[in-house]
Amino acid sequence: MIPRYTLPAMGQVWSEENKFRKWLQVEIAVCEVLAQMGEIPQKELAEIKQKADFSVERIREIEETTRHDMIAFTTAVAEKVGPASRFIHFGLTSADVVDTAQALQIQEASALIEEEMLELLSTLRAQALHYKHVPMVGRTHGIQAEPITFGLKLAVWHSEMERNLQRFRRARENLEVGKISGPVGSFSHLPPQVEEKVCEKLGLDFARVSTQTLQRDRHAEYMCTLAILGSTYDKMATEIRHLMRTEVREVSEPFLPGQKGSSAMPHKRNPITCEQISGLSRLLRSNALASLENIPLWHERDISNSSVERVILPDSTILAHYLSIQLRNVIHNLGVDEARMETNLQLTKGLIFSGTLLLELIRKGVLRERAYEWVQRNAMRVWDENADFETLVLSDPDIKTHLSQTEVQQVFNIENTLKYIDTVFERVFDS
Repeated sequence: MIPRYTLPAMGQVWSEENKFRKWLQVEIAVCEVLAQMGEIPQKELAEIKQKADFSVERIREIEETTRHDMIAFTTAVAEKVGPASRFIHFGLTSADVVDTAQALQIQEASALIEEEMLELLSTLRAQALHYKHVPMVGRTHGIQAEPITFGLKLAVWHSEMERNLQRFRRARENLEVGKISGPVGSFSHLPPQVEEKVCEKLGLDFARVSTQTLQRDRHAEYMCTLAILGSTYDKMATEIRHLMRTEVREVSEPFLPGQKGSSAMPHKRNPITCEQISGLSRLLRSNALASLENIPLWHERDISNSSVERVILPDSTILAHYLSIQLRNVIHNLGVDEARMETNLQLTKGLIFSGTLLLELIRKGVLRERAYEWVQRNAMRVWDENADFETLVLSDPDIKTHLSQTEVQQVFNIENTLKYIDTVFERVFDS
């Protein structure tokens, strides 16, 4: 059993303490670069690096008066540093610090998310290989269609998660970017070399061009990527919920000793974790919409995006991390009833082979429309009379003239239907 989710690691990323530490990290990096360029005396730099500190409580106290968090921050730091503090925030605008520091927070959050995505991929791979040749019925429109294997279903999820990982890595790369271009992006106070050297120090790329802010298409791409990830999780959870229904009962999410399903009905084992995953994924999608609304800012900037991002960036990264762990727990501990899968394969008394039968008749020279008519009339009798499809087919005078008993029996051989499962797995896992 994978341990229950705890918040501290991801929660710490978005704590006020960490946010201000990242602000200070950016400020000191700028000071270091300016000192290298001769703008700040080395003695003053040493004093800044030795004394620069703050307390969140003091920043909050100052902000009560200034109504400006960056000024409150620099004032609190200046109180610790003394006269050398005049070089802190030298030539910068608030967004230089805030956007660059936010990229550092995104970097930390993304590392945690990616770690769990990789763990989920590993779990999906192991389970797909384990259930590679366990047959079950495939369903379209919620109705039984043709046989698949449970491993094939898991392989589909694994492949989709690989695409999610590729998307996520691209999106985080585009957002792990800093900018030190000044109030309107024209480098009016500091040269572009400062931006390049500061970002290099911080392990970030630098924006090739910016306004007072980084452009919010970067953030929207990241948020939409998390929304797609959440939708994939919703897809897996929804499938498990369907397969867990009493009438299907092919899989079940973990149900721990002592766990209760209902206050009124002691027999219940509800898919509560998968329902939670489906529900919380809706927040990821709604937050993505908010991030899209943040792209059109006025001129070189306004701050309509700022209040939104203070909510959606922590919420969505925490949710993506949490849901990755929760879903991995479900997949790792999934109850799989192979006997029930076999029972459900027999539920429609052979109808799942109707497509194969149709093609065999066509191969024998029967016109498709006529072959379809012959197969369907027998299939409808199965629905209406609860008859056995293979028995009806073997006694159908039209079909008998084109297919021998042995050929009909081969139509109803599930091994023939699943003969390319190994090929699919080679595509997914050996590429």
